Amino acid sequence: MHTARDASFAAALRLKVRGDVKELESLARCSTYRIGGPATVLTPAHAEDVAGAVRHAAAAAVPWFALGLGSNLLFPDAGLDALVIRLGRGLDQITGRGDEWILGAGAPAPLVAKRTAAAGWGGLHKMVGVPGSVGGGVVMNAGCHGAEWRDVVQSVHTVDALGNDREVAAADVGFSYRRSNLGHVVVVGTTVVLRQEESARLEEETESLYKWRKEGTPFNQPCCGSVFKNPELARDRDPALPRTSGQFIEATGLKGLRIGGAEVSLMHANYFLNVADATAGDVLELMRSVRSRVHDQWGVTLEPEVKLIGADGETIRLST
Repeated sequence: MHTARDASFAAALRLKVRGDVKELESLARCSTYRIGGPATVLTPAHAEDVAGAVRHAAAAAVPWFALGLGSNLLFPDAGLDALVIRLGRGLDQITGRGDEWILGAGAPAPLVAKRTAAAGWGGLHKMVGVPGSVGGGVVMNAGCHGAEWRDVVQSVHTVDALGNDREVAAADVGFSYRRSNLGHVVVVGTTVVLRQEESARLEEETESLYKWRKEGTPFNQPCCGSVFKNPELARDRDPALPRTSGQFIEATGLKGLRIGGAEVSLMHANYFLNVADATAGDVLELMRSVRSRVHDQWGVTLEPEVKLIGADGETIRLST
């Protein structure tokens, strides 16, 4: 596998795209977990630069990885050979035209939630507690408080693996619980359809949800958000028994469990914190231990919601 960490690759990339190209950039600086080794990171100025970067990488047989705000990700300690395309300024538009809103992939979901609510449009206001970007949210169908991106997406603007623009209708995205079937593409934006509501009521609900998230989760500590997906359980399950991943972990007595610098949060058991310069290895070992002990006690296998990223930028499975 060729690597984006080759200095000649980065030098050639600078000649072909606008934006900032950083070599040996610490991925810990690009991740809400504050974990990850070095990589070549491009922050493109426009969507055309994304296409140019993908074409350059394809010609050089270098893998690439699209990145937003870096939540819901665990990067490897050794870093990435893949080119990291970090979507932010230049791809962060928030534009409303009636009930249709055009959102850049680099826009933070909490900002979109507040901006649309203030304008009197509901549907994304509940995303105020999701610590990620629009692009990442769409790719994984992020959600909270009963709302998901698939509820509002009309179409998704992508750049495919050959550097071609492609508009994907919502019906073809393949949304399901915490995932989509968009495949190996870069989401550069999305068009959503919202519903008109009283702005004062929306802002009140948004503020209430933000307060709940802030008080009920370790909102401002290094973490990825929820580590495990909620398991699928029988509808007639005894309501006194655990249902969510956090409830299973807490009921197993694992709050405060620590491996290396990684610790199960005392505030919310499905949040694993980087409390003391944790490595990706620490987090992975903690995930394995928690999953094994929950399974032993409850017979339920928790599946990761956090994406575990390999050196080539591909998602890998949590090994046993």
